[in-house]
Amino acid sequence: MTYKNILFDLDGTVTDPYIGITSSILHSLKYYPDIKAPEREALKPFIGPPLYASYMKYFGMDEPTAHGAVEHYREYYSVTGKFENELYEGIKDLLFDLKRRGFKIALATSKPELFARQIIEHFGIADCFDYVLGSTFDAKLIEKGDIIALLCKKAGFETSRSVMVGDTEFDIRGAKENNMASIAVTYGYGELSALKEAQPDFICDTVGALRGILLEG
Repeated sequence: MTYKNILFDLDGTVTDPYIGITSSILHSLKYYPDIKAPEREALKPFIGPPLYASYMKYFGMDEPTAHGAVEHYREYYSVTGKFENELYEGIKDLLFDLKRRGFKIALATSKPELFARQIIEHFGIADCFDYVLGSTFDAKLIEKGDIIALLCKKAGFETSRSVMVGDTEFDIRGAKENNMASIAVTYGYGELSALKEAQPDFICDTVGALRGILLEG
């Protein structure tokens, strides 16, 4: 199957946001002295899923408290954390090559859209993307399946000719909710067992392998 439209997740797929996200979480926990801040390495599961859900899952917060923690997280992330980030090796060349080959490329991320746009501008890849859609600050649009659905509606993408590329089961399940093919990348932050359970169409361990599927078929 030749895809016409390629949707990319951002964190863990295009960029490695480890330092920025974990530093932002550690900043937010300063407001909750009853919670012992874990080692940075233990915060990796926060990369990918909606933040408020992770605060609830890993720190036992109720929903209002979790949303408050996200606001504290953004105090650091909006100024510094968003740029404590780096592109995965080879991804920039892949994006530009896809663009030159005539594919429609979109960014579908659970990160707030404002931050996502600032990040791709910062790394000089904004021109690769025909469409960008992220979550809203009020959390009314945050689930990956809903983001994919709205992006495809706005862009006029046929889901049967589109593929979602992401590093977590949320990306794969969001694609399935929209009857779309999916490619899981394992170089990001999703657990391999969870990715396999979500049953993507392809699994890639490297950007080079992803290039092979998208450009060589």
